[in-house]
Amino acid sequence: MVSAAQIRNGVGIVGNVISFFLFASPVPTFWRIVKNKSVEEFQVYPYIATVMNCMLWVFYGLPVVHTDSILVTTINGVGLVVEAIYLSIFFIYSKQQKNTRRNIILLLLLEIAAVVAVVLITLFALHTTFAKQTFVGVLCDAFNIAMYGSPCLVIGKVIKTRSVEYMPFWLSFVSFINAAIWTSYSLIHKLDLYVLISNGMGTLLCASQLIVYFVYRGSTPKVKDAEKPAVVEFSPSAVAAAEDRV
Repeated sequence: MVSAAQIRNGVGIVGNVISFFLFASPVPTFWRIVKNKSVEEFQVYPYIATVMNCMLWVFYGLPVVHTDSILVTTINGVGLVVEAIYLSIFFIYSKQQKNTRRNIILLLLLEIAAVVAVVLITLFALHTTFAKQTFVGVLCDAFNIAMYGSPCLVIGKVIKTRSVEYMPFWLSFVSFINAAIWTSYSLIHKLDLYVLISNGMGTLLCASQLIVYFVYRGSTPKVKDAEKPAVVEFSPSAVAAAEDRV
Protein backbone atom coordinates (compact mmCIF):
# COMPACT_ATOMS: atom_id res chain seq x y z
CA MET A 1 0.00 0.00 0.00
CA VAL A 2 1.28 3.42 -0.95
CA SER A 3 1.93 5.67 2.05
CA ALA A 4 1.09 9.36 2.34
CA ALA A 5 4.82 10.15 2.42
CA GLN A 6 5.34 8.35 -0.91
CA ILE A 7 2.40 10.20 -2.48
CA ARG A 8 3.83 13.49 -1.23
CA ASN A 9 7.22 12.71 -2.74
CA GLY A 10 5.58 11.75 -6.03
CA VAL A 11 3.65 15.02 -6.16
CA GLY A 12 6.85 16.90 -5.31
CA ILE A 13 8.70 15.22 -8.18
CA VAL A 14 5.91 16.23 -10.59
CA GLY A 15 6.17 19.76 -9.18
CA ASN A 16 9.92 19.72 -9.84
CA VAL A 17 9.35 18.80 -13.48
CA ILE A 18 6.74 21.52 -14.05
CA SER A 19 8.84 24.13 -12.25
CA PHE A 20 11.81 23.19 -14.42
CA PHE A 21 9.79 24.01 -17.55
CA LEU A 22 8.97 27.41 -16.04
CA PHE A 23 12.65 28.09 -15.40
CA ALA A 24 13.62 26.84 -18.88
CA SER A 25 10.99 28.78 -20.83
CA PRO A 26 13.17 31.89 -21.45
CA VAL A 27 15.60 29.75 -23.50
CA PRO A 28 14.25 31.12 -26.85
CA THR A 29 14.88 34.67 -25.62
CA PHE A 30 18.48 33.91 -24.68
CA TRP A 31 19.05 31.98 -27.90
CA ARG A 32 17.98 35.15 -29.70
CA ILE A 33 20.41 37.21 -27.59
CA VAL A 34 23.28 34.85 -28.41
CA LYS A 35 22.35 34.70 -32.09
CA ASN A 36 22.13 38.49 -32.41
CA LYS A 37 25.02 39.10 -30.00
CA SER A 38 22.94 41.76 -28.26
CA VAL A 39 20.48 41.98 -25.37
CA GLU A 40 18.43 44.47 -27.45
CA GLU A 41 15.61 45.89 -25.31
CA PHE A 42 15.31 42.93 -22.94
CA GLN A 43 15.55 43.72 -19.23
CA VAL A 44 17.77 41.84 -16.79
CA TYR A 45 15.94 42.73 -13.57
CA PRO A 46 13.32 39.92 -13.67
CA TYR A 47 16.08 37.32 -13.79
CA ILE A 48 17.94 38.94 -10.91
CA ALA A 49 14.72 38.89 -8.87
CA THR A 50 14.26 35.20 -9.67
CA VAL A 51 17.77 34.50 -8.37
CA MET A 52 16.80 35.98 -5.00
CA ASN A 53 13.61 33.93 -4.94
CA CYS A 54 15.52 30.71 -5.68
CA MET A 55 18.22 31.36 -3.06
CA LEU A 56 15.63 31.90 -0.33
CA TRP A 57 13.68 28.75 -1.23
CA VAL A 58 16.87 26.67 -1.39
CA PHE A 59 17.62 27.71 2.17
CA TYR A 60 14.01 27.20 3.30
CA GLY A 61 14.01 23.59 2.07
CA LEU A 62 17.16 22.63 3.97
CA PRO A 63 16.72 20.56 7.17
CA VAL A 64 18.10 23.43 9.26
CA VAL A 65 14.89 25.36 8.51
CA HIS A 66 12.28 22.82 7.42
CA THR A 67 12.61 19.06 7.62
CA ASP A 68 11.30 16.82 4.82
CA SER A 69 11.20 19.58 2.18
CA ILE A 70 14.28 18.64 0.21
CA LEU A 71 12.31 18.66 -3.06
CA VAL A 72 11.78 22.40 -2.56
CA THR A 73 15.56 22.81 -2.35
CA THR A 74 16.32 20.62 -5.38
CA ILE A 75 14.14 22.45 -7.90
CA ASN A 76 15.16 25.88 -6.68
CA GLY A 77 18.78 24.79 -6.77
CA VAL A 78 18.30 23.84 -10.41
CA GLY A 79 16.52 27.14 -11.00
CA LEU A 80 19.42 29.01 -9.43
CA VAL A 81 21.87 27.38 -11.85
CA VAL A 82 19.61 28.13 -14.82
CA GLU A 83 19.21 31.79 -13.81
CA ALA A 84 22.98 32.09 -13.32
CA ILE A 85 23.45 30.92 -16.93
CA TYR A 86 20.90 33.50 -18.12
CA LEU A 87 22.66 36.28 -16.23
CA SER A 88 26.05 35.21 -17.60
CA ILE A 89 24.71 35.42 -21.16
CA PHE A 90 23.12 38.78 -20.41
CA PHE A 91 26.40 40.07 -18.96
CA ILE A 92 28.44 38.91 -21.96
CA TYR A 93 26.17 40.47 -24.58
CA SER A 94 25.48 43.76 -22.80
CA LYS A 95 29.02 45.04 -23.40
CA GLN A 96 27.67 48.22 -25.01
CA GLN A 97 25.49 48.91 -21.97
CA LYS A 98 27.95 49.66 -19.17
CA ASN A 99 25.20 50.55 -16.70
CA THR A 100 23.59 47.15 -17.22
CA ARG A 101 26.77 45.29 -16.37
CA ARG A 102 27.34 47.47 -13.33
CA ASN A 103 23.75 46.96 -12.16
CA ILE A 104 24.01 43.20 -12.55
CA ILE A 105 27.10 43.07 -10.34
CA LEU A 106 25.75 45.49 -7.72
CA LEU A 107 22.33 43.86 -7.46
CA LEU A 108 23.78 40.36 -7.23
CA LEU A 109 26.15 41.47 -4.48
CA LEU A 110 23.22 43.05 -2.61
CA GLU A 111 21.17 39.87 -2.97
CA ILE A 112 24.01 37.66 -1.77
CA ALA A 113 24.57 39.97 1.21
CA ALA A 114 20.84 39.88 2.00
CA VAL A 115 20.70 36.07 1.84
CA VAL A 116 23.84 35.77 3.99
CA ALA A 117 22.14 38.05 6.53
CA VAL A 118 19.01 35.88 6.45
CA VAL A 119 21.11 32.73 6.96
CA LEU A 120 23.08 34.24 9.86
CA ILE A 121 19.94 35.55 11.59
CA THR A 122 18.22 32.18 11.14
CA LEU A 123 21.15 30.15 12.45
CA PHE A 124 22.33 32.34 15.32
CA ALA A 125 19.47 34.65 16.37
CA LEU A 126 16.49 32.29 16.07
CA HIS A 127 16.49 29.28 18.32
CA THR A 128 13.24 27.45 17.59
CA THR A 129 12.09 25.63 14.47
CA PHE A 130 8.88 27.68 14.42
CA ALA A 131 10.78 30.98 14.50
CA LYS A 132 13.14 29.87 11.73
CA GLN A 133 10.34 28.66 9.47
CA THR A 134 8.30 31.80 10.07
CA PHE A 135 11.18 34.19 9.34
CA VAL A 136 12.41 32.48 6.17
CA GLY A 137 8.95 31.35 5.06
CA VAL A 138 7.45 34.85 5.11
CA LEU A 139 10.31 36.17 2.97
CA CYS A 140 9.91 33.28 0.51
CA ASP A 141 6.15 33.83 0.31
CA ALA A 142 6.56 37.53 -0.47
CA PHE A 143 8.74 36.79 -3.50
CA ASN A 144 6.66 33.81 -4.64
CA ILE A 145 3.34 35.66 -4.50
CA ALA A 146 4.88 38.54 -6.44
CA MET A 147 6.06 36.05 -9.06
CA TYR A 148 2.63 34.47 -9.48
CA GLY A 149 0.88 37.82 -9.45
CA SER A 150 3.10 39.56 -12.02
CA PRO A 151 0.89 38.67 -15.02
CA CYS A 152 -2.00 40.42 -13.24
CA LEU A 153 -0.30 43.70 -14.16
CA VAL A 154 -1.73 43.37 -17.67
CA ILE A 155 -5.31 42.60 -16.60
CA GLY A 156 -6.21 46.30 -16.52
CA LYS A 157 -4.92 46.68 -20.07
CA VAL A 158 -6.89 43.61 -21.19
CA ILE A 159 -10.12 44.98 -19.73
CA LYS A 160 -9.49 48.46 -21.15
CA THR A 161 -8.64 47.28 -24.67
CA ARG A 162 -10.88 44.18 -24.59
CA SER A 163 -7.92 42.33 -26.06
CA VAL A 164 -5.72 39.51 -24.73
CA GLU A 165 -2.97 40.31 -27.24
CA TYR A 166 -0.48 40.92 -24.42
CA MET A 167 -1.93 38.41 -21.97
CA PRO A 168 0.59 35.56 -21.55
CA PHE A 169 -1.81 32.59 -21.58
CA TRP A 170 0.82 29.87 -21.33
CA LEU A 171 2.54 31.58 -18.44
CA SER A 172 -0.74 31.78 -16.53
CA PHE A 173 -1.74 28.22 -17.46
CA VAL A 174 1.56 26.54 -16.56
CA SER A 175 1.90 28.69 -13.43
CA PHE A 176 -1.62 27.61 -12.40
CA ILE A 177 -0.68 23.93 -12.76
CA ASN A 178 2.60 24.53 -10.93
CA ALA A 179 0.90 26.37 -8.05
CA ALA A 180 -1.82 23.71 -7.77
CA ILE A 181 0.75 20.89 -7.64
CA TRP A 182 2.81 22.58 -4.91
CA THR A 183 -0.36 23.42 -2.97
CA SER A 184 -1.22 19.71 -3.00
CA TYR A 185 2.33 18.85 -1.97
CA SER A 186 2.10 21.17 1.03
CA LEU A 187 -1.11 19.51 2.26
CA ILE A 188 -0.10 15.85 1.97
CA HIS A 189 1.32 13.97 4.95
CA LYS A 190 3.01 16.95 6.63
CA LEU A 191 1.51 20.44 6.43
CA ASP A 192 4.00 22.95 4.99
CA LEU A 193 2.31 26.23 5.83
CA TYR A 194 4.53 28.57 3.83
CA VAL A 195 4.57 26.47 0.67
CA LEU A 196 0.77 26.34 1.08
CA ILE A 197 0.31 30.11 1.55
CA SER A 198 2.29 31.27 -1.49
CA ASN A 199 1.15 28.51 -3.82
CA GLY A 200 -2.44 28.66 -2.62
CA MET A 201 -2.44 32.39 -3.38
CA GLY A 202 -0.68 31.62 -6.65
CA THR A 203 -3.41 29.19 -7.65
CA LEU A 204 -6.07 31.86 -7.09
CA LEU A 205 -4.07 34.57 -8.88
CA CYS A 206 -3.39 32.37 -11.90
CA ALA A 207 -7.01 31.23 -12.00
CA SER A 208 -8.13 34.86 -12.11
CA GLN A 209 -5.74 35.48 -15.02
CA LEU A 210 -7.16 32.51 -16.93
CA ILE A 211 -10.73 33.66 -16.31
CA VAL A 212 -9.94 37.12 -17.69
CA TYR A 213 -8.21 35.54 -20.68
CA PHE A 214 -11.20 33.38 -21.62
CA VAL A 215 -13.67 36.23 -21.04
CA TYR A 216 -11.87 38.54 -23.49
CA ARG A 217 -10.36 36.00 -25.88
CA GLY A 218 -13.33 36.17 -28.23
CA SER A 219 -13.22 39.96 -28.50
CA THR A 220 -9.51 40.16 -29.41
CA PRO A 221 -9.10 41.58 -32.94
CA LYS A 222 -7.66 39.15 -35.47
CA VAL A 223 -4.38 40.23 -37.06
CA LYS A 224 -2.36 38.93 -39.96
CA ASP A 225 0.56 36.67 -39.16
CA ALA A 226 3.05 39.33 -40.22
CA GLU A 227 1.51 41.80 -37.82
CA LYS A 228 1.33 39.50 -34.84
CA PRO A 229 3.41 40.48 -31.81
CA ALA A 230 6.25 38.29 -30.67
CA VAL A 231 5.11 35.36 -28.55
CA VAL A 232 5.48 36.06 -24.87
CA GLU A 233 7.55 33.36 -23.20
CA PHE A 234 5.82 31.64 -20.32
CA SER A 235 8.15 32.22 -17.38
CA PRO A 236 7.81 34.22 -14.19
CA SER A 237 10.70 36.45 -15.18
CA ALA A 238 9.55 36.88 -18.78
CA VAL A 239 6.37 38.71 -17.83
CA ALA A 240 8.20 41.59 -16.23
CA ALA A 241 10.59 41.70 -19.18
CA ALA A 242 7.66 41.89 -21.58
CA GLU A 243 6.11 44.63 -19.49
CA ASP A 244 9.28 46.70 -19.81
CA ARG A 245 9.26 46.34 -23.58
CA VAL A 246 5.56 47.13 -24.13
